[in-house]
Amino acid sequence: MISVKNLTKIYNQQKAVNNISFEAETGKIVGFLGPNGAGKSTTMKIATGYIAATSGTIEVAGFDVNTHVKEAQKCIGYLPEHNPLYLDMYVKEYLGFIGKIHKINQKLDARIAEVIEMCGLGREQHKKIGMLSKGYRQRVGLAQALIHNPPVLILDEPTTGLDPNQIVEIRQLIKQVSENKTIILSTHIMQEVQAICDKVVIIHLGKIVADAPVEEIKTLAQKERILRVEFAENISTDILNQKIEGIKSLKSLSPTVWEIRTSQDNDIRAEIFKLATQENWTILEIKQEEKNLENVFRELTGTTL
Repeated sequence: MISVKNLTKIYNQQKAVNNISFEAETGKIVGFLGPNGAGKSTTMKIATGYIAATSGTIEVAGFDVNTHVKEAQKCIGYLPEHNPLYLDMYVKEYLGFIGKIHKINQKLDARIAEVIEMCGLGREQHKKIGMLSKGYRQRVGLAQALIHNPPVLILDEPTTGLDPNQIVEIRQLIKQVSENKTIILSTHIMQEVQAICDKVVIIHLGKIVADAPVEEIKTLAQKERILRVEFAENISTDILNQKIEGIKSLKSLSPTVWEIRTSQDNDIRAEIFKLATQENWTILEIKQEEKNLENVFRELTGTTL
C-alpha cells in the first residue's frame, strides 16, 4: 500500500506539490494523471526516495520514506519516464546485475528466466541492450522493476514506444501482476487508464482535483451536455443565443463549427434542427460528446493530455 499524506514540495518559491493526500491499495492499479508540470513526476520521485519532500509523508508498504528510505526502496519496483539502461550490457547480464543489487542470491537465474518470460524478452535476452528497439528497451525496464518481486510498482509511462500489440501485452502483464501488488501508473493515454486502472487520481497545479474509481470519476463530466454542430453556412452567435433557450456557452471552433454547452438535463438538438429549418441553414453534422475520462480531464485541468 502507498499512503500519501499532506505532501508538499517547494522548489525555491514554487509549490510543485501542494499539500496532497491519496492512497493506493494492494491489488489495485491507480492511474496518476495530470498535465505536464502538474506535480506527477515530483510525487513519484519523492515516493521512491529520489528527492525529499518539503513537508508531509509518503508511506510505502508501511515504511515512511522520510525516515526509512532504504527499507521503502527495497519494496519498490520503479520504471522512470526516461528509462536509464546500460546499453553495452546484454539483457540477461543486466537483469543479473540488477538482481545482485537487490541481493537476490538464491535462485537468481530462475528469477531472471521468469521475468524474461513475463516481459516477452526470450528472443532478445542474449542481445546487447543498445541493439534493441525502444519498445524492447521499455520491456527491459519493466523486467528490472519486477526482478526482485516488489510489493509496490511505480511505473512512469510504461508503454512508451511500444507498438499496438506490445501495448496490449504489457497492459495484460501489468494487470496480471497487480493481483498482489500496489501499482501507481502515470500515463498520458486515456485508453490505458480505462483498460487497466481501478482508480484515477488527477493532479493539477500541484493539487489533487479528482480521486475516485474509474467508473465514478466519469460522472464528473456529467455536469454539462456538450454539442459540436457544423453548419454549411456562417452562423450568427446572436441568433443562436436569442432563438434557443438554455445555452450556457457558445464557442466558435471555425466560422461554421460551434461548440454549444448546456446543462446536462437540457437536450437542445431538436431546437437546433427546428431553428435551422426556419433560417434555411444546412446542418452538416451534430454530435454530442461522449462522457469519458478525456472530458473529465479537460474539465478539471483546462487542457488535454
